[in-house]
Amino acid sequence: MGKVNTIQDTENEIVEEFGLFDSWDDKYEYIIDLGKRLPPLDDKYKVDENKVRGCQSTVWLHADYKDGYIYFSADSDAVIVKGLISMLIRVLTNHTPDEILNAKLEFIDRIGMTKHLAQTRSNGLLSMVKQMKNFALAYKLKMESNGN
Repeated sequence: MGKVNTIQDTENEIVEEFGLFDSWDDKYEYIIDLGKRLPPLDDKYKVDENKVRGCQSTVWLHADYKDGYIYFSADSDAVIVKGLISMLIRVLTNHTPDEILNAKLEFIDRIGMTKHLAQTRSNGLLSMVKQMKNFALAYKLKMESNGN
């Protein structure tokens, strides 16, 4: 299956979508809506080792590796956080470890997210990004040690 979008393309799409909303109330509604559309995470992945450290709310993040690409799935008990992780998944899933590791994720700043999130939420967002990049690094190292 060929990839359609680069990470940058998807980031630009999200920035455009957020540009359609005038107020942060509307943007928050949109984020919550994105979270509601996140496919449910299988309960077997809701285990301690999949919990994202540094998040105030509970976030489970799971990564699958298939044919050189990483696929993320996640869930959270907080609606805003669920929306944030759904955006990160949209940007980073179905990409190679290198693409994920090199992703700048500038859309977070470009949509004003860092300015409008409470400090704890902002830290949580960074923790989610870090966790996703850690998964990518782990798969990259595993591939290299297997000689792929």
